[in-house]
Amino acid sequence: MKAKDIREMNPDELDGELENLEKKLFEIRSQAVTEKLEDPTQLTKTKRDIARIKTVLRERELAQKGK
Repeated sequence: MKAKDIREMNPDELDGELENLEKKLFEIRSQAVTEKLEDPTQLTKTKRDIARIKTVLRERELAQKGK
C-alpha cells in the first residue's frame, strides 16, 4: 500500500484498514511460529503498512490541534 493511497482515505476507512492489517499481522505471526508461512516478507510489509497508516492518522491529529 502506498502512502499516497493512504492519504486519500478518510479517517473511518483508515481505522477499518488498520484493524484489518492488525488481524492479518496476528495471523502471519501465528503462521510464522508454526513454520507454515509461505512468504516471509509478508510480515515486514504488513508492519510497514500499519506504520504508514498510524503516521497519517497522527499527522491529521496534529494538523487539527494546530488549527
